[in-house]
Amino acid sequence: MRLRKISAVAVLALSAAACGQSSGGGGDTIELTITQNAIAGGKNAKGAEYIAKWVIPQFEAAQKAKGKDVKVKFIPSGVDDEQYKTKLSLDLKSGKGADVLDIDGIWMGEFAEAGYIKPLAEVAGPEAESWDGWSQIPEAVQGLATFSGKKYALPVGTDGRVLYFNKTLMTKAGLPADWQPKSWQEIIDAGTKLKAAGVPVPIQINAGTAMGEATSMQGVLPLLAGAGGEVQKDGKWTGAAQPLKDALGLYQKIYSQGLGDPKLQQEAKGRDKSFAQFAEGKIGILMEGDYFWRGVINPTDGVAKMADRDQTVGYAKIPAMEPGKGLRSQDFVSMSGGALRTLNPNSKHPKEAFELLAFTLSAEGLKEETKNGNVRITPRTDVNKEILAGDPLLAYISEEVLPLTAYRPPVALYPQVSTALQEATAAVVSGKTPDEAAAEYQKKLEGIAGGAGNIAS
Repeated sequence: MRLRKISAVAVLALSAAACGQSSGGGGDTIELTITQNAIAGGKNAKGAEYIAKWVIPQFEAAQKAKGKDVKVKFIPSGVDDEQYKTKLSLDLKSGKGADVLDIDGIWMGEFAEAGYIKPLAEVAGPEAESWDGWSQIPEAVQGLATFSGKKYALPVGTDGRVLYFNKTLMTKAGLPADWQPKSWQEIIDAGTKLKAAGVPVPIQINAGTAMGEATSMQGVLPLLAGAGGEVQKDGKWTGAAQPLKDALGLYQKIYSQGLGDPKLQQEAKGRDKSFAQFAEGKIGILMEGDYFWRGVINPTDGVAKMADRDQTVGYAKIPAMEPGKGLRSQDFVSMSGGALRTLNPNSKHPKEAFELLAFTLSAEGLKEETKNGNVRITPRTDVNKEILAGDPLLAYISEEVLPLTAYRPPVALYPQVSTALQEATAAVVSGKTPDEAAAEYQKKLEGIAGGAGNIAS
């Protein structure tokens, strides 16, 4: 009998040790992995360096101070985004993959619907909801990581769309250097004055399929928001409703009145050409994201350098069609995208995995990541106030634009819907009426969404 009792105690001890491995107790080594589409010397090299050289040693040290023996391994990748997505999907489907992983925000709904990822609180417990970092992330930015009302990830970063304009050309046309339109009509009025002043392309708002997603994010979607609409709401896609007709109506005014260049929207390299033309002082007003400022007309290493960028280029919020007519009754609107960092539901150490996830997006961590010329808009207001102080455009977007921005629906059908929207803008630029283009879009949408029952018109 005594031998049996000893054996029972031994079994209980082994069970406790096993539980310790799962929860991070018992003194056992906890092994975690983190992955993103980044690799030293290749794609997103700075991100890979941040994880490998700062996050891992700092996190392991912090855990050791708490009495935990934690070892973290970075799993690099440096492939096409679709290849990376496929690899993640296969890993998650088979119950494998890294504990902490990066995904594009647009993939979240697809991954959630497939069961590849789950709400953070379901995986890591209530700590995921009570993380103190949430208070520093604007509600609009939290929306990037939210699906069906639940938080599935933490936002890694975001961006915003604005109207850029050439101050020299505006002054030549009799417009103020601090121009801020309050309606679409004021954009048209400015374009008309720029045209009269001899500006070759008064207004550039992306249209057509050649520019791909740039047409959606830097064109029709901000305008749809400006007319009070969304591409999807309450699970239904927006068809040939008035907001879409209004958005297409602005395209018609711009391109039928000679305020934009229709050919530019059809060329394979049209967007690149628009960048060059803006840098050369041939475009007056252009709608783009903060990438345009950071990576295109950057005086140091931009693809279309503007030595006088800081003196010549102005920027303004995108107005609603009329004051108060925008999404959520806003006067101004924008669109944003961004990456997410989430947990693998199959993690053996979900609580420690969440601690690692949160550590990468701590204020200290983000300040470290954005050092040495790697400045970007982070999801955290406290960090942005400090690191963006030297960049007026990025500070402007962080403070003025992000609180009113919107995001694309993170669902699998969105890319097809986006293409249909691009085709609708192309139809208007080519001469069709907004009503005709909207009706054609509605038919395509019914085919994509599985019938009229999934569409709100």
